[in-house]
Amino acid sequence: MKHNRYSRKITIFHGRQAPEKGTLVGYGAIIDSLKLSMPLPNKLALISTKNRQYTDSQWLVLTPRHEPEDNLYKQIVFALKYEGLNLLFFKKLFQQLSNEEVTTLVQIEPTGQYSRKIWFLYEWLMGYKLNIPDLTQGNFVNLVDEEMQYASSTPIKSSRHRINNNLAGTVDFCPLIFKTEKLENFIGKNNPDSIKTTISGFRKDILLRTSSFLLLKDSKASFSIEGETPTQNRAIRWGKAIGQAGSKPLSNEEFCRLQQIVIESSRFIKMGYRTEGGFVGQHDRVTGEPIPEHISAKADDVETLMNGLIKSANYLESIEFNPVLAATKIAFGFVFIHPFVDGNGRIHRYIIHHLLAAMKYSPQGIIFPVSAAILERIVDYQRVLENYSHPLLDFIEWEKTEKNNVKVLNDTIDFYRYFDATPQAEFLFECVDTTIHQTIPAEVNYIQKYDEMKLWLDDHFQMPDAMVALLIRFLEQNQGTLSKRAREKEFVTLNPEEVKKIEEKFNTIFTENT
Repeated sequence: MKHNRYSRKITIFHGRQAPEKGTLVGYGAIIDSLKLSMPLPNKLALISTKNRQYTDSQWLVLTPRHEPEDNLYKQIVFALKYEGLNLLFFKKLFQQLSNEEVTTLVQIEPTGQYSRKIWFLYEWLMGYKLNIPDLTQGNFVNLVDEEMQYASSTPIKSSRHRINNNLAGTVDFCPLIFKTEKLENFIGKNNPDSIKTTISGFRKDILLRTSSFLLLKDSKASFSIEGETPTQNRAIRWGKAIGQAGSKPLSNEEFCRLQQIVIESSRFIKMGYRTEGGFVGQHDRVTGEPIPEHISAKADDVETLMNGLIKSANYLESIEFNPVLAATKIAFGFVFIHPFVDGNGRIHRYIIHHLLAAMKYSPQGIIFPVSAAILERIVDYQRVLENYSHPLLDFIEWEKTEKNNVKVLNDTIDFYRYFDATPQAEFLFECVDTTIHQTIPAEVNYIQKYDEMKLWLDDHFQMPDAMVALLIRFLEQNQGTLSKRAREKEFVTLNPEEVKKIEEKFNTIFTENT
């Protein structure tokens, strides 16, 4: 058994400023003491010297009465009780401890709930059965504290440990999400019933036209996020794929099919899952050497990770789990793994559509244009991607290849299995909230105004539909007036009085009634 000192007084820890001088405890203390090779949790625990209790975005501050004894077992118990479950931590910890050391740890309080959790986690994560007899009595306890983190509504009972395994994932892929005030508010505001109420106020034919437009808008936005301007045909083709999201189960074959739709020309790209390393970033302009901002999973790990991701996605679809949170886990897990040479970002956003549709969150026939919402928040989007990627760079050993790619040298698979997806969940819910309460109503409102203007033009001028569309577009582009060029060219047949009436009507409908 390790006899290290764990807790220690700090004011700054690994470049993170503590809100006050205090004693570092829990996950942070163990990671530091045992030199576990992993990023720090998003929030660390601190015992206040001022007998205060509060929390902020980076720290959980508790009073001296909460301070655990300075040994490994009590520090773990504290972490599980107050900091929630961190699967990556336990995997890294168990890799340092022998079977005998873990057995000794568990037998400190052999029937205690936290000992049972440690015991279960060791056998689940390591795939090794300890020499401990099955428990035959005692209440079952949830592995995940549902007051702190989102869990499966249909736990799997482990009679051996008297544990309800309520992890919302599999051993090969299981990100976790903490309950936050922001997420709880979004979930309450955007439940399926409230969405149906919002949508039901619109005419079905208007909704269908809205959805058609939003499909194309979302497709173009997804390309724009990648810095591409697709042809109209290419955007329409990808929009059609998005419109079919949820109709086919996720599989390795389905992901490869989607890549073939996304990539216009495969002449210079190896299609299918990567067989080499991968990274997101730049190359040095002089040397050509890679400058990674994100390093993808090792090529040798991609198949295992993707099989785990697919199995977890199918599991989430089968239980009562919030669809936006499910989409967060799977979609962001996919983009962090980065299984393809190209096309990852667009397929990552497709996965969002898939989970929302498959789990009956988005009403049938309606697309939530989340890519458009992401594009409007591109800086925040980059931030939540970096929240995961940048801390990880310090724990990935790599060298450049002859092709100026990266070759990962150490074992990194668990980094892509077990991460805290809370920041990503808050971001995605914000995008979904915007699409429900702003984007869709705004587009419906526009179509209604367009129809009103078109009806008036039909009554007064009997214009062809194409001319109506062109006229309205010109008026929109020129703030409600028809330009001199348009009056002299496309609409030369209109006299000045007619133009004045059209402009007045347009401004009444589109401006004054806004």
